[in-house]
Amino acid sequence: MNPLNNYRFGSYAILAMGLINLRYQTGSEQNLPKSLVLIVSGALVFLLTFIPAFKSFLTKRLTQRLAMALLLALIAYGLLV
Repeated sequence: MNPLNNYRFGSYAILAMGLINLRYQTGSEQNLPKSLVLIVSGALVFLLTFIPAFKSFLTKRLTQRLAMALLLALIAYGLLV
């Protein structure tokens, strides 16, 4: 399996959480900025996985660990907002 697929799956999950939050929290105060944190983060990482120059950076061990921590933090953020 391509090692970038993990990034793609995680970024898609964050993007989907942001879009779902945007839809179901309609009418809530400051909903758009809260949802955009998730949407932009997910879309940015998803797009980076298709740029060949970032492949070596994204497959480093330290980057993978930091990305996992960021993914968990964004999931927690998505559940809290």
